[in-house]
Amino acid sequence: MEGIGVLLTFPMSSYLEQQLDKRFNLFRLWNFPKRNDFLEENASSIRAVVGNANVGADRELIDSLPALEIVSSFSVGLDKVDLVYCKEKGIRVTNTPDVLTEDVADLAIGLMLATLRKICECDRYVRGGLWKKGDFKLTTKFSGKKVGIIGLGRIGTAIAKRAEAFSCPISYYSRSEKPKSKYKYFPSVVELASNCQILVVACPLTEETRHIINREVIDLLPHAGSGTVETCKAMADLVVGNLEAHFSNKPLLTQVVL
Repeated sequence: MEGIGVLLTFPMSSYLEQQLDKRFNLFRLWNFPKRNDFLEENASSIRAVVGNANVGADRELIDSLPALEIVSSFSVGLDKVDLVYCKEKGIRVTNTPDVLTEDVADLAIGLMLATLRKICECDRYVRGGLWKKGDFKLTTKFSGKKVGIIGLGRIGTAIAKRAEAFSCPISYYSRSEKPKSKYKYFPSVVELASNCQILVVACPLTEETRHIINREVIDLLPHAGSGTVETCKAMADLVVGNLEAHFSNKPLLTQVVL
């Protein structure tokens, strides 16, 4: 596969770059200031694009690469990939789901704890020598707090399971009620926010979810509350694995668009 041209749109992971370099003819887009000239000269040899949540594959890039067969995104979100146009052009699209779930859910719990127990504020208090005054205010308990989750997908469910270990009652909002879920469903974000103490946003950014947390939601809400080496490697392996599967005529590992 060394002769197959792969375009990496953005610096993402040294491990990913190494793995792509081993297997393909890798082009790093940021190394070419005159982007249009570079694309014009190499368009016929680039058969794959590796993007991420920052720089993916829009219509302009797709049109400039007539030999493009697949977009393998180093991310779960596909906001920066024109999925409709890829489907029209017969370009396959993959992403890196699941491997990020555990890290993101871990961090969500960490943020809740840090917010309610004021961990960052406590650190500044001690480092600033203010502990000598002995007047630091009491913080808020996390265990037992009612947690509301917007978006009960892979990540939302993982967060819910972790919060349950802290004896937190769980409720959620999603586009539709999930019949198999044991958690309480609310048909609107406002209702969810008014019935929980911690509100977690675990849904993708789309036109439908943009500004889903507005003033009305915040005014009902009494409290507010993936980057590890292991996950980065797993994501990179999925990107490379999808490319290898495509160019070996094997089923894609995490297919989004045929």
